[in-house]
Amino acid sequence: MQKTYSNPIYPYRKSPDQDAASAVHHPVIIIGAGPCGLAAALDLAKQGQASVVLDDNNTVSVGSRAICFSKRTLEIMDRYGCATPMVDKGVTWQKGKVFFKEEQVYEFDLLPESGHKLPAFINLQQYYFEEYMVNLADQEPLIDLRWKNKLLELDSQGDGNQLQVETEDGVYSLSCDYLLVADGANSKIRSSLGLESKGQVFQDRFLIADVVMKADFPTERWFWFDPEFHRNQSVLLHKQADNVWRIDFQLGWDADPEEEKKEENIRPRIEAMLGKDVEFELEWASVYTFQCRKMDDYIHNRVVFMGDAAHQVSPFGARGANGGVQSVENLAWKLARVLKGEASPRLIESYNTERQHGAAENILNSTRATDFITPKNDISRVFRDETLRLAKHYPFARSLVNSGRLSMPCDYRDSELNTTDKGFEGGLHVGFVCQDAPISVAGQGSWLLEQLGNRFVLLVNGDTLDEKELTELQAISDDLEVIDSRNLEDPEGLFAQRYALLGGHAYLIRPDQYIAAKFKQANVNDVSAALKRALGFNLEKTP
Repeated sequence: MQKTYSNPIYPYRKSPDQDAASAVHHPVIIIGAGPCGLAAALDLAKQGQASVVLDDNNTVSVGSRAICFSKRTLEIMDRYGCATPMVDKGVTWQKGKVFFKEEQVYEFDLLPESGHKLPAFINLQQYYFEEYMVNLADQEPLIDLRWKNKLLELDSQGDGNQLQVETEDGVYSLSCDYLLVADGANSKIRSSLGLESKGQVFQDRFLIADVVMKADFPTERWFWFDPEFHRNQSVLLHKQADNVWRIDFQLGWDADPEEEKKEENIRPRIEAMLGKDVEFELEWASVYTFQCRKMDDYIHNRVVFMGDAAHQVSPFGARGANGGVQSVENLAWKLARVLKGEASPRLIESYNTERQHGAAENILNSTRATDFITPKNDISRVFRDETLRLAKHYPFARSLVNSGRLSMPCDYRDSELNTTDKGFEGGLHVGFVCQDAPISVAGQGSWLLEQLGNRFVLLVNGDTLDEKELTELQAISDDLEVIDSRNLEDPEGLFAQRYALLGGHAYLIRPDQYIAAKFKQANVNDVSAALKRALGFNLEKTP
């Protein structure tokens, strides 16, 4: 197989902790330097919190694996400083087409409106994504990234964790307040603690092949149901960086995984799809059985599970890595503030409740997509095929077609951290993530989301407030920045349209850019109470 990417080999470096007479303590240790582990370290660093990352390997992922990164994930990566290389290297797309047999049924546009800094989606191999994050981590003094450090033993207690770590120089001990676990879908740590990830295994198999070729397909997501070149099954086509194309072939439950991923068996499938005259080389292939499952509780004592270790979905809709990164962003600001004593210790519990909701939403969408793509009986197949036929002519049927409802940020409208009784009409809702908009600050072009994140923000229209009131609002907390919307130029009118801020109106925005409260008339008492609630103090039990 041809390789377009050479995996970097990161050096093992001996840590001074290995020569210590007793276990060295760190507030946060992260297991796994994959997408979620690296994202957690970067996000914590943005919150001013140091961490140690342990990985038993010394490179990034082998094979492209996750390739579709959504607008929300890119916005999070932009806050870390990682979005620009991702967008520059990746393939930007926002349109998709759905085919039934030999006919196009319809097409869709994921971001038809203007006024967003980042695209709806990019396609980029996971190894590039990880490499860019490693590059950032290596430059960040608050991140201690240790390759070829394997967790051997874990003693988890209510007040912390004791670790035994194996290296080429021997075994050494560490302790930490919180252990963040991102060791993948088959998490050994989860198993060692006697915990389970529960859900559904879909009785079907899919061949995922990365093909290097120069083709005239547009940079769109194309999905075929029952095409002539692969009868009674489905096929998905995506373009990635380096002229690599991702092709997913549904195989059926009876397929032999070891046989199907042999090149001599893959080539005839691709030739039937592309034509025998198209030249291509295989870069990577794998056969998957998809699962949708999650843990009942992501927190065990002071061990916190993230990413596939906590929740796993089938890839239809690109909800795996995107959902994982969004979970990390939810956790990091809370953990940092708990460790600093700025929030209730019970704030960590809201990571579990909010992201259980997020995972349930992702699993629901992925399960529905997988059920539509792989009908389990004759009636289901008839329903699917008739829906596809109707979708060509009738818009109502298109909403029923499910080749993967693509990843969108979930909302936390029911979160206990929200304040919902002080709001104004219009604009964005409490519990929803902020929308971007082009703005200018002091004559310099910018974007709204660039002004948010890493701390709480009170976005207020100060037109009916005097300087004393604005000063008092700013004095509520060192972790709160007041941004007066009158200082934001709105060249296209999109900020005003999306936020509907009139005189005195305000939004309290969390460090993960979610709206915690709205105020019809901002004042110190209401904003202070909403901030205290967003920091979890309402979750504390009264004696």
